[in-house]
Amino acid sequence: MPFKRGQLRAFVTVAEEGQMTRAARKLYVAQPALSQAIAQLERELGVELLERHARGVTLTPAGEVFLAKARVALAATIDAAATAKSLARVARGAIEVGFIGPPPELHAPQLFVGFADAHPAAELSFRELPFPRGSTTSWLEDVDVALCHPPIAGPGVRVQELWTEPRAVVMPKGHPLAQRSELTVAEVLDETFLGYHPAVQPTWAGFHSLDDHRGKPPVRLTADRALTSPEMLAMIASRRAITTLPGADAAFILKVLRGVVAIPVRDAYPAVLSLVWRRDNHNPLVEVLAAIAQNLASSADGRRPRGA
Repeated sequence: MPFKRGQLRAFVTVAEEGQMTRAARKLYVAQPALSQAIAQLERELGVELLERHARGVTLTPAGEVFLAKARVALAATIDAAATAKSLARVARGAIEVGFIGPPPELHAPQLFVGFADAHPAAELSFRELPFPRGSTTSWLEDVDVALCHPPIAGPGVRVQELWTEPRAVVMPKGHPLAQRSELTVAEVLDETFLGYHPAVQPTWAGFHSLDDHRGKPPVRLTADRALTSPEMLAMIASRRAITTLPGADAAFILKVLRGVVAIPVRDAYPAVLSLVWRRDNHNPLVEVLAAIAQNLASSADGRRPRGA
């Protein structure tokens, strides 16, 4: 029996979250629509997959068995869709670059000037991505390659480092530390940090609240949680918390927001701007872009080149 991809995604998400409300938020759908999708799937199967109760849902024995198959099927449909989109771009000599934060041509102009010189006829397009969530391979399904501080890399993911840059803390101008020319990790570690949505990869989110130095999430986080760059900007503009960002991202924020400052954190582990793509991507232009990135990384000796 054929199933719609949306039905499988809905069921897997509900099963993993254990609650319709949380699953609906994660999928960005209304809860009644999600409940209806699950009920329709159960009718088509002729078996009950979930037991509903006051605290949420649990899997029935049939649901346990079907969940394992649904995960495999969902992963296969995601891979097939990503491959089809990539092959379509290959056919027309195109490459789509995903990004988080500043537009790529502002973030790494030399990279795309070099690419245009090497392939002037190539069609280059950009897509802003939400923050990394779920598996990195599924997060990359709509683009050929992403330019960002890298998410979790697994066996199905390739990463080409471009250059490193220091981290800066973005904070309100009225903050007691806002007049400093530089800060240390210890001076900001216990501040209130901007929170990220639970669906965002914890390691990636934690980089922005110095979890890699603290060894755990901060004690104090904002109640609202960002899932996209515009949401993050809105929360920074509210001046209720601080966040740490790659230096170039922090400098860009100063151009679009008032009332905040960006101060280097001299002893924070550096950010690594990278290209990230799926190993099963079939677009040869990705390898061209990665080779240019590798040459830039070598010429810059691992640091952001002047003017980038």
